[in-house]
Amino acid sequence: QVQLVESGGGLVQPGGSLRLSCAASRSILSDNDMGWYRQAPGKQRELVGTITRAGFIIYSTSVKGRFTISRDSAKNTMYLQMNSLKPEDTAVYYCKYSDRTGNDYWGQGTQVTVSS
Repeated sequence: QVQLVESGGGLVQPGGSLRLSCAASRSILSDNDMGWYRQAPGKQRELVGTITRAGFIIYSTSVKGRFTISRDSAKNTMYLQMNSLKPEDTAVYYCKYSDRTGNDYWGQGTQVTVSS
């Protein structure tokens, strides 16, 4: 079992920045893939970006160039640095860990609201 806890969400003005954190209950960051997802009201959950065990990162086209995924294995924490935020980035952001047996673990989510 793995527990994931997101933090760092909040209210920010357009053009602002936030950094989200995803803390894992044990050392998993280099075990397998992890990712950030988001779900806006009335919409399906969508991929923001993923980081593989080897550290390869991909981003969705909607956030590429503005968001950055990183990790700190010593702290068992993955980060999502979000810059140049837009109102359409408003959503609940979730982190996910996929273990090697095919199980997915999700955090509880953290709300990000971009509004003036």
